[in-house]
Amino acid sequence: MKVVHVIEALGGGVYTYFKDLSHYFGDDKIAKDISTTIIYSGNRKEIDPEKIESDFSKGVSLIKIDMVREFSPIQDFKSILHLRKELQKLNPDVIHLHSSKAGVLGRIACFLLFRSKKIFYTPHGYSFLRTDISNLTKNFYWTIEKSFQQLFGGITIACGDTEYEIAQKIGKSYLIRNGINIEEIHQLQIKSTNQVLTIGIVARITSARNPKLFNSIALRFPNFNFVWIGDGELNSMLTAPNIRITGWSMDRKDALKELNAIDIYIQTSLWEGLPIAVLEAMALKKPVLATNVIGNKDIVVPNETGFLFDDIDELSLYFEQLKEDKIRSLFGDNALKRCYDLFDKNKNFKALAELYQH
Repeated sequence: MKVVHVIEALGGGVYTYFKDLSHYFGDDKIAKDISTTIIYSGNRKEIDPEKIESDFSKGVSLIKIDMVREFSPIQDFKSILHLRKELQKLNPDVIHLHSSKAGVLGRIACFLLFRSKKIFYTPHGYSFLRTDISNLTKNFYWTIEKSFQQLFGGITIACGDTEYEIAQKIGKSYLIRNGINIEEIHQLQIKSTNQVLTIGIVARITSARNPKLFNSIALRFPNFNFVWIGDGELNSMLTAPNIRITGWSMDRKDALKELNAIDIYIQTSLWEGLPIAVLEAMALKKPVLATNVIGNKDIVVPNETGFLFDDIDELSLYFEQLKEDKIRSLFGDNALKRCYDLFDKNKNFKALAELYQH
């Protein structure tokens, strides 16, 4: 069986997801039944094609084509033609489209070529859930998602529980949650010994991760240290004196060591799919504070693995509880168990393979 994955937004948590996917499906035992090709765009500035070549399994094929995030009639048309050409050469049995842009371009390209292929689509966070766009734009994106499902078909594979609830309203769908390599991450876990309570996030500094809120929290709690593991175009918004920005000049193990060194993980997102970074923090037995949005609320169990919050004023009570080492340890143990129960990449990729072959 030939499976082709198409992704435009190969960055952040989606990069980790695809790297893990490549190693699972690139394994000799899996590859003898399912050959895997990943078609991706190299236009995002955080993408390094050479790094992808070295990070991803040699057991999968990689094809780079030009796709852009925003609506661009001329470039989108060129992308469809290029994608159509590559799919025609590959002639796959299954085509799995990831994120909104690839979902649109891929379904048009498939419609021009195939009628009997299995087509799946994973939103990784629906574009109409973004809060940095107007209501008119949100409605436009919703209409595209609904109409494309009706016109071009395909089955949605939601990456989280709330995304699945939304997907069911749009069309036929399944739930296969995002997962992580728990064993690889957990082996790096060492109990932190910070003299000052340290709170951190792993992310690009973009509007989706709400650096303004992160900065406000740091200013509200000057007696704590805050770490932003990453960098991005909005780093100028992080002005609080108790914030340290690590930058991206580190490899993955270094980033995980920085993550392991914090006491509490905080996710200040405005919107999410199902954030990989939160899962990685939980695998390192970190309690999680997260905004009460789709994706975050599908991971964090209040009073068991951390807390969800709608307003910064709620954090005083939560920080007071999480100052206690016993509470952090209890929540961390619960977090790791929840990862094993729901977010193990091996279980979830196995379910994906079974769906392809069904």
